[in-house]
Amino acid sequence: MKTNWFDKKVLVLGLSKSGISAAKYLNRHGAEVYITESREKEEKDIEIIENFEKLGIKIEMGHHSDEFINDSYIAVTSPGIPPHSDIMQKLKEKNIRVISEIELAFSQTSKPFVAITGTNGKTTTTALTAHILNQEFKAYPCGNYGVPPCDLLDGDVEIFVCECSSFQLEYSNSFQPQISIWTNFTPDHINWHGNLENYFNAKAKIFKSPTEPAFSVLNAKDEKLKDFASHCGGTVFMFAEEFGANCCYVKNDAIYFKRNGIEEHIIDLKDCPLIGEHNYQNVECSVIAAKLEGIPNDKIKSAIMSFKVPEHRLERFAEKNGTVFYNDSKATNPEASLVAIRSFVDKNVVLIAGGRDKNTDLKEFDEACKKHIKTVVLIGEAADRFQENLKKDGFENIIREPSMESAIDKAISLNPDVVLLSPACASFDMFSGYEERGKVFKDYVLSRL
Repeated sequence: MKTNWFDKKVLVLGLSKSGISAAKYLNRHGAEVYITESREKEEKDIEIIENFEKLGIKIEMGHHSDEFINDSYIAVTSPGIPPHSDIMQKLKEKNIRVISEIELAFSQTSKPFVAITGTNGKTTTTALTAHILNQEFKAYPCGNYGVPPCDLLDGDVEIFVCECSSFQLEYSNSFQPQISIWTNFTPDHINWHGNLENYFNAKAKIFKSPTEPAFSVLNAKDEKLKDFASHCGGTVFMFAEEFGANCCYVKNDAIYFKRNGIEEHIIDLKDCPLIGEHNYQNVECSVIAAKLEGIPNDKIKSAIMSFKVPEHRLERFAEKNGTVFYNDSKATNPEASLVAIRSFVDKNVVLIAGGRDKNTDLKEFDEACKKHIKTVVLIGEAADRFQENLKKDGFENIIREPSMESAIDKAISLNPDVVLLSPACASFDMFSGYEERGKVFKDYVLSRL
């Protein structure tokens, strides 16, 4: 039920994108909003703070004071603040309930949510699902991708297509999507959650009682999720394999959907702009959501064919003289790069990799390179360790370059079928983030064409 916020004191933790969105919504609806941020004020904050103060929103930077915390009706947290932090412990001691911005938005609308979580593939699935649903509905991507859902509350949205990180779901105890999708599960964010079980349980919330969805959608090739399916609420749909009466899968180079045992052809793989098994699984998730929302097959197919891949995620952006260029800068660890590397079969592929090393095991990465990659061009701080491991595991065709630009020059000179940037590393040795790294890669490639 929608809350009457008039004269209620609400604490917003963090001057982040989601915190700003929550504060604006709550202020418009009569709440007394207090924003508390642990970091010191920066120049980028000045305009935001001045605008908020004009609205009567109070802000403190550099600490969390008792004045702001005491007597709060509720606290809305930014997703980066872990449960073991001092501020969370203080709120627990004072019996102040903490919710995510996603849960706040859910509590303020009767419109359905399609929630998408998972270790990898969330963003592409969220973007594609919203794109397909927009054939019939006013559906918007939001959450961890797109805009915060609170930004959409006073608009005409009909379906919220919400990417949900484990951080957001940790603080979402009454969030109940109509459709919950779990793309895959691998170890991640252990320090934040405390252990792997907590990480799993944060995501599992939106699949079982008391917040079970009408439909649960899970990966049949992920053994942990396959086992978990029996504990999910609502009608369960599996993807990635022809499994049971309700599923979506690849067969005969096409994607098929099955409901109550009745099979329907959706799209041939040759007509799909996304490549690789992981992307076919993302498409399958989106197909299930679209079918459950009643989108006709012809509209699903045309929407998939017109879809543009989110930037920096195995993004095909250029082709010249028979060489196709892919930007997968978002692959900041070897596990993420594996899905891109394995997407190419029987192609002459030059892989540009390297950056700031996360010191993760490289055995599987090396084996994938041996099978799918012709040449590896290494850059950045991790180049020594990557070269050492590749050679130890039997991959010899390695080139070292001092910069992204020289790596691209070398890759183009080899006249391959594919030049793939999939670094398997963080970017902070040479760039401000993976976005800048991907932009530099694209801009320089395009300047050469």
